[in-house]
Amino acid sequence: METQQPVPFPPPDGGTGNTGNAESTATVLVAGAANLGIAVAKAVGGLISGSGAMMSEAAHSLADTVTEVLLLTALKRSEKPADAGHPLGYGRERYIWAMFASVATFVGGAVFSVTNGIHTLTHGEDPGNPLVSYLVLALAFLLEGSSLLKGLKQARGQADRHDVATTTYLQHTPDTTVKAVVLEDSAALIGLVLAAGGLLGGQLTGSGVWDGISSLCIGALLAWVALVLGRANATMLIGRSIPASMEREVERILLDLPDVDAVLDLVTIMEGPDDVLVAAKVDFRSAANAEEVEWACEDAEKHLRERFPAVGKVFLDPTPGPGRRRGD
Repeated sequence: METQQPVPFPPPDGGTGNTGNAESTATVLVAGAANLGIAVAKAVGGLISGSGAMMSEAAHSLADTVTEVLLLTALKRSEKPADAGHPLGYGRERYIWAMFASVATFVGGAVFSVTNGIHTLTHGEDPGNPLVSYLVLALAFLLEGSSLLKGLKQARGQADRHDVATTTYLQHTPDTTVKAVVLEDSAALIGLVLAAGGLLGGQLTGSGVWDGISSLCIGALLAWVALVLGRANATMLIGRSIPASMEREVERILLDLPDVDAVLDLVTIMEGPDDVLVAAKVDFRSAANAEEVEWACEDAEKHLRERFPAVGKVFLDPTPGPGRRRGD
């Protein structure tokens, strides 16, 4: 049963890496600007109300702001062209910085929130006037919601181009920048609800326990987001192939060449959301001369790029098939 989905790069009817990066950059900038303003507002609200959950949310938004800066760095660094020292380009550098971003989410948000929650539960808390915090939370919800809508709009657009559901696209896309924005903004909205619940619980009962529990829940939520994003980026850094359905189509394109008898081994690696390397051991027909093999390799690269514009480099290794090797 097929488990992977065909969503690793733009379909053959259009789309370029530069366009995708520009769209992702706009999404990250919107999210970063929103998070920075929200972090300051939450910190002020937390100091006035004495709410530990509000301070946890301030740390959450600050961590998200750092994350957006790292994601923006990832996008810019990954655009550098290939050079002699890096012949395959800098596409994977996007995932290194995105990995740093997931660490920032964990350390700056999750650890602080859990620590703050434990401190509130063990030392108590004197709830202040929560009115300012409620106002800040309401404003933050609007700003975070706007940022999330921007991320979802980009994800939906990409999903429509690949003719898959948005959730499927977000689950399998190698563009971890969009995934990070959508996940973090979704977690931010949930965190705001949790913080409001902690404030309301403290207001109704006069106990800071609810605020402490809220902080712990926010910390657990951020830890989960960091884990999901960390695993997604680690997979890309290790080297992820394109979906099996697309590999079969690549193999079919190679087999359709008149001078190819068999594809003995096929390797595909995504260097970035819009950059795929294809390498294969190919058994060319025994009667093919050197010039015909050379032109077959050229035709293979041409046909693959026509079908999949994200294919960057194609390496074909002429290899005799079973029964035609020396010693057989």
